[in-house]
Amino acid sequence: MTRPGYNSDIPAVFPDWSPYQELDSAARAYLRDPDVALESLAGVLRGADVLGFTLERFVNEVNGVWQEVVVCDGTRLVLWHGEDVPPGDGPPGAMTSSLRVVALSAVTEVGCRRRLSRTQSGHVRVDSIDVYLLLSSLDEASGGTGGTGEEGGPVIRHDALRFGKTLDDGGSGQIARLEEFARQTKGGGGTK
Repeated sequence: MTRPGYNSDIPAVFPDWSPYQELDSAARAYLRDPDVALESLAGVLRGADVLGFTLERFVNEVNGVWQEVVVCDGTRLVLWHGEDVPPGDGPPGAMTSSLRVVALSAVTEVGCRRRLSRTQSGHVRVDSIDVYLLLSSLDEASGGTGGTGEEGGPVIRHDALRFGKTLDDGGSGQIARLEEFARQTKGGGGTK
């Protein structure tokens, strides 16, 4: 997902959620605001089985903490996003909490790129993974040339969800869990 104001030079070490197979346990281990996230998700999931999930959290130098949970229940993706409100835009400690539900049938393509490296002994390891889910909905960006071919016209492109993990940002366990999550989303309409 988009990381507004993200500065990769800011070290942020959060607990590893990858050993936890249950969403509740993983969220409580990893998120700053697990109760807010879990309550919001429960209102949409309403007891549906959680087949897979991925979590993200980082420190934004402008707004503070940015958190995300994406759940796959076999027919849809449920995305929760929480972000601290910038100073001056609300009272101290204010945050936003938002939900988005995307039917898996709206996922037209799932892509997964792994960066591999070889150790001195010749063993191949995964250093990072980038996953994208291309959606059938359109996203209109303003300015530039491109989508319409007209100078200054809107650029039309398919909406996409993007996720990434590296050895430094999540470790090998979260890389493996994100790859597993990508495979689970392919069953709902992905073609790749």
